[in-house]
Amino acid sequence: MPILAAEMQLDSVDWVFIVGYCVVAFGIGIYFSKRASKNISEFFVAGRSLPWWLAGTSIVATTFAADTPLVVSGFVRSKGIYENWFWWNALMGGMLCVFFYARLWRRAGILTDMEFIELRYQGRPASALRGFMAVYGGVLQNCIVMGWVMLAMVKICHVMLGWPKVTSIAVLVILALGYTILSGFWGVVMTDLIQFIMAMTGSITLAGIVLWKMGGPAGMVEAVAATPGVDLKVFDIVPDWETAGKLALITFVIQVTVQWWGGGQGGGYVVQRLFSTRTEKDSVLAMLWFNFAHYVLRPWPWIIVGLASLAYFHPTPNEDPELGYPKMMAQFLPVGLRGLMVASLLAAFMSTTDTQLNWGSSYLVNDLYKRFIRRNASARHYVNASRVAMVLLTGLGALAAWKMESIKGAWIYLAVLMSGAAFVGLARWFWWRVNPWSEITALGGSFIIANGLHWAELLSAAGLVSEPAMAQVRWFYEKDLWAVRLLVIIVVCTILWVIVTFLTSPVPTEHLKRFYRRVRPGGWWHPIAEKCPDVSPDTLVGGWSGWFAGVICVYAGLFGIGYLCLARTIAGLACLAVAVVAGWFMVSRASAEPPRA
Repeated sequence: MPILAAEMQLDSVDWVFIVGYCVVAFGIGIYFSKRASKNISEFFVAGRSLPWWLAGTSIVATTFAADTPLVVSGFVRSKGIYENWFWWNALMGGMLCVFFYARLWRRAGILTDMEFIELRYQGRPASALRGFMAVYGGVLQNCIVMGWVMLAMVKICHVMLGWPKVTSIAVLVILALGYTILSGFWGVVMTDLIQFIMAMTGSITLAGIVLWKMGGPAGMVEAVAATPGVDLKVFDIVPDWETAGKLALITFVIQVTVQWWGGGQGGGYVVQRLFSTRTEKDSVLAMLWFNFAHYVLRPWPWIIVGLASLAYFHPTPNEDPELGYPKMMAQFLPVGLRGLMVASLLAAFMSTTDTQLNWGSSYLVNDLYKRFIRRNASARHYVNASRVAMVLLTGLGALAAWKMESIKGAWIYLAVLMSGAAFVGLARWFWWRVNPWSEITALGGSFIIANGLHWAELLSAAGLVSEPAMAQVRWFYEKDLWAVRLLVIIVVCTILWVIVTFLTSPVPTEHLKRFYRRVRPGGWWHPIAEKCPDVSPDTLVGGWSGWFAGVICVYAGLFGIGYLCLARTIAGLACLAVAVVAGWFMVSRASAEPPRA
């Protein structure tokens, strides 16, 4: 749906907040510019000196972009609260990272997760995979994410400022690029802390005003339930097995059984924060704090606004549900608070964009330019190259935003695109037999199947696919069947990469021994462990109790706050009590040293 012109909703007082935030952000960038320019270790991982609370908050702030409240509230408007299992399921993968992968990432002592490829593998296939993934992750994935983040702010600017799309993109590019180039990762992390506080304050303020205007949680539920055209299933935190459609139930089952495994090892900007921590324990606690804040503290202000929007802006068949959130901002916030809210969402936008630029340029410089093109240049040369890479990525991200119309659609496409590599990414740490061809097969298969409709259309245009066959292909690639496609891709690609693993040669033993000594992974390393009797690897058994307690704690906290927001007080308090008990055990397991074999 095209974004049409709207009227300015801000006063001069509002602009004071917005301009004031921009001045603070650029001030931080200028302050850290000298430190960031020392070398790429300072520029990309802050000299590996961050405490757990700062690294974890930075991850939370990065995932809290301007797109998140729009999509989450849009989920509620379009189908109901349970639609958020699209991202809630990832908690189980996040807890895997806490108890099985965070220490290993920090122990590896690398600059990017793409550098891990040549730490784990050897030879031309490993080098080719690293170079390819630097472009695939740093450009393709990264620009898709920046595109939807910019698109979210474009929609906010449309409702609140009346700006056309091209004006919004131009202004956003200048703001995000300017201070990110100056400050490097130090500036990213320090502004993330401010941005998280601002963004949470803004979203909680809006939700609080909405609840007050509607007479509290009970009044909100009553008003929404009485709205014509609203199905009561919008209040379901999980799909109702009696009233939910078959496709909704299938999607939910896939989400809670297989979708979350893909995020189990972490990756990208998440592990960039783990690399930047002071110790292995800091990396674990950073990831734990992120999971708690991400799922327990953040979602319900957005969900409340999404539910309430149904009563004020009745749903229509052709609406853009992602515009509900900015419309509620314009409806409920008085002069001054509107500016604070726009500034908070601008902060959320910049906290994600600066990370994407810093992280994406780390791939292009450390894993492509420095590795294959210019190996022995000065530290300052690589920092300057990183800044050039940021300019390139910003331009591509802006182009992606220009082409996109739906943030949710981009979320789903990226999830499906990367799903085929889910299990090989987990296995490469704990099974010695995995080799670069395993990953190449999984990635290639996932890319081919995820984009199958495009290949079929090309073949159909050449007369090689019949119209009845094309009808079946179009059915399989319908947007509501994304979870079924994700499952098919995971199953097919897992079978393929396992077969290829046994058909190809393993990584040379001496290289595996070096990796094993450095990272000390547990699992299925018996042939290598026999040759390294002096190494005491971590065991996998002890982590599962911590993982289980963590999942129970966070989901109980998420549901407990949700039930309170829906005027179900007894259920909410009971869930919060469970969260406290499980949380005590979770923290004790995460703080303990890992058991040795």
